Amino acid sequence: MALEPGLSASVSLTVGEADTAQALGSGDVPVLATPRLVALAEAATVRATARHLPSGSTTVGTRVSVAHLAPTPIGGTVTVTAELSTVDGRRLAFAVSATDGAGTPVAEGTVERTLVDRARFLAKAGGA
Repeated sequence: MALEPGLSASVSLTVGEADTAQALGSGDVPVLATPRLVALAEAATVRATARHLPSGSTTVGTRVSVAHLAPTPIGGTVTVTAELSTVDGRRLAFAVSATDGAGTPVAEGTVERTLVDRARFLAKAGGA
């Protein structure tokens, strides 16, 4: 399998108290926290390429730029979609977008990941 532009995946979440800005310390309101939204965006990028990676490889996040456009309250649903837009050697760039249950845009942006050899990366990080 090859890493080619167009690979995509989505992840969805029903916002719970643990997902809020209050709980994560990124604000004092009970709505989806931006750090949680970023984590969902990264999860979607991982899912988009997971079955297409060379054996022994993984990807690591290197850059995130997300505009959080609208709040999602507790009990609301958010779906984040990532589409691989650019493959430049080991660098992978994704366009990400998020909508709520009503289809309202919640976020948009980009996530970059780098393809690495899993064992070499872990050795460099001091882990096994």
